[in-house]
Amino acid sequence: MTFRDLMSAIHDQRMQKFTSAGVYLVTSGNMSAGRSTVEIIRAALSGGIRLVQLREKNLPAEQFSKLAVEARKLTADAGALLIINDSLDVARASGADGVHLGQDDFPVREARTLEPDMIIGASTHSVEEAVKAQEDGASYVNIGPLFPTATKKWDDEYLGMDGLRKISAAVNIPFTVMGGIKKKHVPALRAAGVRTIAVVTEITAAEDPGKAARDLLASMT
Repeated sequence: MTFRDLMSAIHDQRMQKFTSAGVYLVTSGNMSAGRSTVEIIRAALSGGIRLVQLREKNLPAEQFSKLAVEARKLTADAGALLIINDSLDVARASGADGVHLGQDDFPVREARTLEPDMIIGASTHSVEEAVKAQEDGASYVNIGPLFPTATKKWDDEYLGMDGLRKISAAVNIPFTVMGGIKKKHVPALRAAGVRTIAVVTEITAAEDPGKAARDLLASMT
C-alpha cells in the first residue's frame, strides 16, 4: 500500500476544488495594513478567492485556535477551502479542509496516516524535498521562495524560474508557488505550467484586497 492509497474520496473532492482555485491567499495579520485577518479574509472571499491558508506566526496558540474557528465559518459559508499553517491539531479542531506543513513541522507521512480526508501541503525548496513530500503522501507541494520576499526569512538563493522548473518536473502531484509573487510575474509563471499562485501581501497589503483578489484571479484564467 502506498500513501496515495490512504487518501479518501473526501480528500479527492477537496483537491478538485484546490486545483481549480487559481489563487491561494496566505494570511498575515502583521502585513495587512492595519486591518484584521478576518477583514482580509472577508474581502478576499468577496473578490472570488476560494482557497485560504491561515498563517499567523505571531499569534499565541489560543488566539490562533479561535481565529481558525472564525476563518472556518467564513470560508465554509463562501464555499471556500481553509488550510491551517503548521498545526495539525488546530486544523482538526477547527474542521479545516487541510494543513500546510513546513520542513520542521509535524511530518507529512504521519499526518497522512492520521488524516486520510485532509489536504496536506508541504513547503519544499529543492527537488529532494519535493520528491520526499510526494512519497510521504502530500496532496500538493509548495515551491518557493521564488523571488525576494518580506514574509519569510531566507538566507539561501531564491529559486527563481529555473528552480521552479526543476522542482515541478520532479513531481506528479499538484504544486503551488510562493515568494514575492506579484501580478507582473503571472505570465511567466503560467508559461512554466503554474496553475496556482500563493500570495500574501499582494492581497493583504493592497489598498482594496477584494479588487486585488479579483485582478489576480483574472490574470490566472
